[in-house]
Amino acid sequence: MWSRKRIDIGWSDLLAGVYYVCFSPPPASVSRRVEAAWPDAERTLACLSVRSGFDLLLSELALPRGSEVLVSAITIPDMVRIIEHHGLTPVPVDLMPETMAPSIDQWRRAISPATRAILVAHMFGGRLDIEPIVELAARHELLVFEDCAQAFAGTLYQGHPRADVSMFSFGVIKSSTALGGGVLRVRDVNLLRRMRRRQATYTLQTRGHYLKRLLKYAGMKFLACRPVCGCFAHLCRAIGFNYDRWVNRAARGFPGAALIAQIRRRPNASLMGVLERRLRNYNALRWQRHSDKGRTLAKLLIDEVSCPGANSAPHTYWVFPVVVDSPKRMLENLIQAGFDATQGQSLCVVPPSDDRPSLRAVVSEQLLSNILFLPFYPELTARESQRMADVVLAGTNHKEQK
Repeated sequence: MWSRKRIDIGWSDLLAGVYYVCFSPPPASVSRRVEAAWPDAERTLACLSVRSGFDLLLSELALPRGSEVLVSAITIPDMVRIIEHHGLTPVPVDLMPETMAPSIDQWRRAISPATRAILVAHMFGGRLDIEPIVELAARHELLVFEDCAQAFAGTLYQGHPRADVSMFSFGVIKSSTALGGGVLRVRDVNLLRRMRRRQATYTLQTRGHYLKRLLKYAGMKFLACRPVCGCFAHLCRAIGFNYDRWVNRAARGFPGAALIAQIRRRPNASLMGVLERRLRNYNALRWQRHSDKGRTLAKLLIDEVSCPGANSAPHTYWVFPVVVDSPKRMLENLIQAGFDATQGQSLCVVPPSDDRPSLRAVVSEQLLSNILFLPFYPELTARESQRMADVVLAGTNHKEQK
């Protein structure tokens, strides 16, 4: 069985992580090397995660309580929780499935006198042209936060030069993962300086904590191997164990209710050492081939099946979503054919505030309720990609014939 998402880290990187746990240099020096791996390093901050960096950012900005932050309607729940923790109101802006971005008119209509910032997310590996959003924000004197967590494609793209902050994630399921870590590009050097000072007061992430992550995800990497994945998934289903829920929970970076306490940590040297190694060894050619395969798969499906975000360019196809009428039935068809697809449980649709019910993201709600994520990563062969497309198309055509 082709697993839903292989962890994008090599065995040598995991072994290097264990070495860094045992022989760690000073954390600050390794963090500086991570920052130096990016162009314009003096505007770069390495942190425990994007969540940690976003919390740092809002802490230092200290926006007035009740201020609104416009957000792409589909996001991860933790970003909403962080916004609300700071006394701010997240305001959803509905998406267009073709690009997984709101139109500029939708952003414009959502702005109110209470709006202070825009958080725009690049979704599913696609990268948006946010120049119109930056222009709109400038006219209304709004901050622009660019969430690039799902769109890392090497350090050549540093974020939009006029975005106030651009955020890149290297969490467990991300491309070039270090099993944690985030990089923020901050335009205002004074703001960045304050963020550094605050982060320096945080407790250091323990080496034992990172060692547990290395061992845990080494196990998950082994279970994702094709023969092992099939046996394990069938065994789980035979004994009534919820394999789907277990995988989704195991991939969560910050489980439990105490989110803020967990993210307010400084990254240790072992995490930063692995992150520096992943940045410096980024294989652009491998991901270019993967992008080419993604475009080929999209062309096979797009006449019959909606592929959200497929019109975004450039696109890494970090994940490959499709929207179908009967996701549970399609899921069963794919699993029977040896493809471990999933509906996913890590995303949410941001609800509107009580005083702005007209901003309910209806399109995003419909999209998320009918979405499936196909297993798609560089190791999936072209032949198997074609076979997976045939399963999806056969299920779609069978539904239409009925």
